[in-house]
Amino acid sequence: MIKLLRELRLAVAFLTRLPVGAFPEVSPAQLGRALAFFPLVGLLLGGGLAAGDAALAGLLPRAVGDALLLALLALLTGALHLDGFADLCDGVGGGRDREAALRIMKDSSIGAFGAVGLILLLLVKYQALLALPAAVKLPALLLMPVAGRWAPVLLTVTVPYLRGPEGTGAAFAAHAGARELLLATLTLLAVAAGLLHWEGVLICGGLALVAAAFGWWIRRQLGGVTGDVLGASAELLEVASLLLVLVLSKA
Repeated sequence: MIKLLRELRLAVAFLTRLPVGAFPEVSPAQLGRALAFFPLVGLLLGGGLAAGDAALAGLLPRAVGDALLLALLALLTGALHLDGFADLCDGVGGGRDREAALRIMKDSSIGAFGAVGLILLLLVKYQALLALPAAVKLPALLLMPVAGRWAPVLLTVTVPYLRGPEGTGAAFAAHAGARELLLATLTLLAVAAGLLHWEGVLICGGLALVAAAFGWWIRRQLGGVTGDVLGASAELLEVASLLLVLVLSKA
């Protein structure tokens, strides 16, 4: 149990800015096993969004409150995945070939493709959140970050990692496997079914299709994943989860 709690703390420390204490010594294998808890950390983030939504509901118009919820999520995560999404947009948009794309993605500055990509991403996410009926807003807020943190687990385990031992996700890629993917997937299914019943299971199916399609596309574009790609997958699945909840709520 102590080992599992340590792995959960590692996942929280990696994915958020929440204070979880210092880690005097962390092995690559422990980092790899921590991947199993990524969706659970997403549920923690979703709880923060739900609490923020409840606090803002009586103070501000919904349009303003929803914008602040996205700002809160960026604050809690240190905009970790937004940065990866912007880097991927710059690399794929500005690189003439795979090597050029990977070289651009290593540059910490943001270019035109990254800026436009971020604007469009946040615009779609905001509009989808704002359009959600009140009856499904709470489940959507809880599910969104869970889905987003499941995607990097799937891609880490199923798609080759490109950066080598110096990359951000190297330890995760080297030491994560079927156990981590299974636990992460069961967490996603349990949360989705618990919140939205059979519709939640349908949403998980849709999320799996989106993630698989993204994995196939990224193999064709780059040949594998990097830390930036994993971050971008989290943002993509967050948007996809909101859109799927929205579509099913209108059915």
